[in-house]
Amino acid sequence: MSDRAHQVNQAPLGESESFLAFQERLSEVAKVNRSVLIVGERGSGKEIAATRLHYLSQRWQSSLVTVNCAALPPSLIETELFGHEPGAFTGASKGRKGRFEEADKGTLFLDEIGLIPIEVQEKILRVVEYGTFERVGSSVSHEVDVRIVGATNADLPALCAEGKFKEDLLDRLSFEVLFLPPLREREDDILLLAAYFASKMALECSYEELPSFSEKVERELLSYHWPGNVRELKNVVERAVYRAGTSVIDEIVINPFINPYAKPDAKRTEEVELSNYENAKKELDILYISQALKSAKGNQKGAAELLSLTYDQFRGLYRKYKDEL
Repeated sequence: MSDRAHQVNQAPLGESESFLAFQERLSEVAKVNRSVLIVGERGSGKEIAATRLHYLSQRWQSSLVTVNCAALPPSLIETELFGHEPGAFTGASKGRKGRFEEADKGTLFLDEIGLIPIEVQEKILRVVEYGTFERVGSSVSHEVDVRIVGATNADLPALCAEGKFKEDLLDRLSFEVLFLPPLREREDDILLLAAYFASKMALECSYEELPSFSEKVERELLSYHWPGNVRELKNVVERAVYRAGTSVIDEIVINPFINPYAKPDAKRTEEVELSNYENAKKELDILYISQALKSAKGNQKGAAELLSLTYDQFRGLYRKYKDEL
């Protein structure tokens, strides 16, 4: 398999309607030589989407250069992007190219683009408009031909309104804006992805049999709302496979930070009147449903996500207690 075919096929598995619609739009815009913004929650696969976009584009034979803006101090982002000349700052004994030069004729992927300082945004705008820039510490202009793909979880128009992001730059970067669907909107893909991650982990652990999930685990996987999206699902599944010691996965640990040695809550150790169980459960259900609806501003689907319930589960509880809410 060629490098291009391998990278194109790196896209996460999926057959849900929302995921296939996203992939179709990405494939279409990949062929157009314009800047693209990918908006998605953490762990939803923005970098994989950017990689696929590059290798489906006419620039696939040139470099794809990635800059994680969240991993760089604001003071270093400018030199990282544009490079610097010798003596530009203390310790700069040698000059170096920046990421724009490295990505010439190719694609520059700016992850967490909303974190770029406003003064650096000015220089990016000039590159987008004129295809030229200067290294830090130099007045010599360099020409580059770069396609910018940005990714963010932030509300960029809101950042513009707050003066934290340049409207002119946003206008030029948003030829197309692709919204990656979160995993909770891809219910048909959860078990498909889980099986894929489980198989890869089994091979890594040199297990002879491919793993499968019990019905109990499948229900848990489908009922959880996955705030960490595909990345969180991958961690949960891989952890379950290596711990299981058998081909049938009958237990998963979604939160690995639960301390087994923590002291029990004093309130939970108090004796309770066992005959009050049904009333206590009813009161607790009503309390949680009411609070979830309040937090979700009356949106039942949003309330279900806050409680880590499926929409059908929440609707069942809502109908049961609606006269008392």
